[in-house]
Amino acid sequence: MALILNIETSTEVCSVNIAGNGKLLYQKESLEGLNHSQMLTVFIEELFKENKISPRQLDAVAVSKGPGSYTGLRIGVSVAKGLCYSLDIPLLAVGTLDVIGKYAAENQEEYLPERDENVLFCPMIDARRMEVFTALFDAAGNQVEPVSAKIIEENSFASRLANHRILFFGNGAEKCRKALTHPNAIFSGPPKASARFMINYAEEKFKNNNWEDLAYFEPFYLKDFIATIPGKKGIK
Repeated sequence: MALILNIETSTEVCSVNIAGNGKLLYQKESLEGLNHSQMLTVFIEELFKENKISPRQLDAVAVSKGPGSYTGLRIGVSVAKGLCYSLDIPLLAVGTLDVIGKYAAENQEEYLPERDENVLFCPMIDARRMEVFTALFDAAGNQVEPVSAKIIEENSFASRLANHRILFFGNGAEKCRKALTHPNAIFSGPPKASARFMINYAEEKFKNNNWEDLAYFEPFYLKDFIATIPGKKGIK
């Protein structure tokens, strides 16, 4: 049985699980915000200890590669690479939008009253202000528009919405509700990222030997990280 540790830290959610042969076995998750540096290694240690699993039993580690929070991605990838180096096991990387988009498409009955083969799925990750990281997937889970950073306005997705219902979801979707008022815009789907969405994707990559180069792998940031200096009162 392939035993894979899945790590998701690309957003405010810190989520880890252990899956066996594509099935969730054990999971720990926090929605409390970007405390990944404090929580991630603790969660992993607790998973092993509480379920009497040795790290040496793992066959691979999978990590959500982004896009998303710069700091969250760095933490998740660093921990994943460290485990793979020390245990001499493969690193698997999955796109954050790919896994949540494909999960929603494959489980659309959770979010729609009846199955619709014409519906599109649009996961959104908050990228501050009215910008999101997003992509589009069809009802079969195939990507029909690539991952990109978009500023959402009234006419966003207009050509698609004219012919398709689109489900908008993820932690960037709610702030777009006022701008996307077309009748075919539906706000329903997984509200946040989770390691549980990674399981099938990671299992498939493991079976196909689709592993990352530990020495050179980096997260998919999509945009350059820009450090800002907090302003001080009274200074303009």
